[in-house]
Amino acid sequence: MTHSLYGRDLLKMNDVTQQEMADLLTIGLTLKGRLRRGVPHALLTGKTLAMMFFKPSTRTRGAFEVGMTQLGGHAMFLSSNDMQLSRGETIADTARVLERYVDVIMARVFAHSVLTEMADASRVPIINGLCDMHHPTQTIADLITVKEYFGGTRGVKMAYVGDGNNMVHSLLHAAPLAGMNIAVATPSHYAPDRLVVAEARALAEQNETELVITDDPYEAVANADVIYTDVWVSMGQTDVPERIHALEPYQVTDKLMSAARSNAKFMHCLPMHRGEEVTESVADGPQSIVFDQAENRLHAHKAVLAMLCSHEVEGML
Repeated sequence: MTHSLYGRDLLKMNDVTQQEMADLLTIGLTLKGRLRRGVPHALLTGKTLAMMFFKPSTRTRGAFEVGMTQLGGHAMFLSSNDMQLSRGETIADTARVLERYVDVIMARVFAHSVLTEMADASRVPIINGLCDMHHPTQTIADLITVKEYFGGTRGVKMAYVGDGNNMVHSLLHAAPLAGMNIAVATPSHYAPDRLVVAEARALAEQNETELVITDDPYEAVANADVIYTDVWVSMGQTDVPERIHALEPYQVTDKLMSAARSNAKFMHCLPMHRGEEVTESVADGPQSIVFDQAENRLHAHKAVLAMLCSHEVEGML
């Protein structure tokens, strides 16, 4: 029997069901355990991942490339400047060519529409390695980290404070699917996308979880188990002075952390700008779990690759 994610695309977190979300976390933690015990897990022997990068990357490239090697396969790096895209070949034609060579394609892009165009053209799975609207692979790593620290995800409250960007969009979709409550605090003119919020509210209602959107960071962090933030200025954005001024009240400080639960953890998807979205004392303090979170990118990416490309994961579920 083939599990439900096999052969599918992963473009955003609401592409998966509640059970599929749980399976991704289970597989990620199982593969992490096998790696630490030195247990071989070459689930993708003979398979190749094409990695298309339109943006710089540390964690996405490192985790996918190392992860594919650990799974017994091969990862091929493709910069947008090195491909014929730079000379006018279309995204769809590029995808149609690559699908003849590889078993799965991961792309880190600017516009989400590039991913949907690739998915429409390709017969092999397309993975969103980041776009302007969503960052699903980071989010899976985040939930693996939450599960490790809190023994599960159901009932855990996450507070996101800062810019209403692609990261918060994926967290809004994912939290209800994982049984988590989520509160998001942003300035009103940097709020998350309305359609994403509407989709997240529907998921929260279906899964009996809470979702709060506010402009008050202290309201968001009340009783929170996790406080999460991201950079204030993402790649390609030009309104830098306006953003920094508007977001200054949303800096994660020791004072803001103290308004959450006493055992609350600080999370950040990295890279991190100490002194902007988070103070150095929080970023490097005892409540920060940002590097455990970064480590879990490896295990999250392996879970995604294994679920999309291998029948052998059935025995782990």
